[in-house]
Amino acid sequence: MKFLFDLLPVILFFGVYKLAGADEASAHAFASQWLGDGIMPSQAPILLATAVAILATFGQIAWVWLRHRKVDKMLWVSLIIIVLFGGATLVFHNPTFIKWKPTALYWLFAAVLALSALVFGKNLIRKMLEAQIQLPGPVWERLNLAWAAFFVLMGVLNIYVAYSFSEETWVNFKLFGGMGLMLAFVLGQGFYLSRHLEEDPQQ
Repeated sequence: MKFLFDLLPVILFFGVYKLAGADEASAHAFASQWLGDGIMPSQAPILLATAVAILATFGQIAWVWLRHRKVDKMLWVSLIIIVLFGGATLVFHNPTFIKWKPTALYWLFAAVLALSALVFGKNLIRKMLEAQIQLPGPVWERLNLAWAAFFVLMGVLNIYVAYSFSEETWVNFKLFGGMGLMLAFVLGQGFYLSRHLEEDPQQ
């Protein structure tokens, strides 16, 4: 359930983009009314989807705060990035900014994981997971490096799709491609970790 909650802005972005694209004339009229003049009909779907994604992220923050009186740092980071890149897309009516948003977020995650380990000697993946699973030190190090590398590659792949294919293909990839690759990576990670658990039953 938390996985779907975390994906809510992406799911709403996808849904609004598809709905707006199905009736471009109405979407254009609505976007012009709420987002300003000078919007081309073809721009309306991505602009409306971006606006909804920003509002959905604010809604996530509000919901988590009301429920727990505490908001995870990564959620704040997501809010800042979507406001910066999404806001630039709305102000300049240019989808390039929102297309770079996933890459910026992925690369930020990669940088935090790598720098925390290399500069501060802190393994963030271990910190998040060691309460559920015990692993040898070298395995934790490889796991942290694997996540950092995965986020770097995801950022590169996002930009490749954004500039090599149509906008609609990028929107589809943003939801299904990103989610599918993440699931595949987590499953592969699970198989890798299971080998080490089997080697040392006490762990």
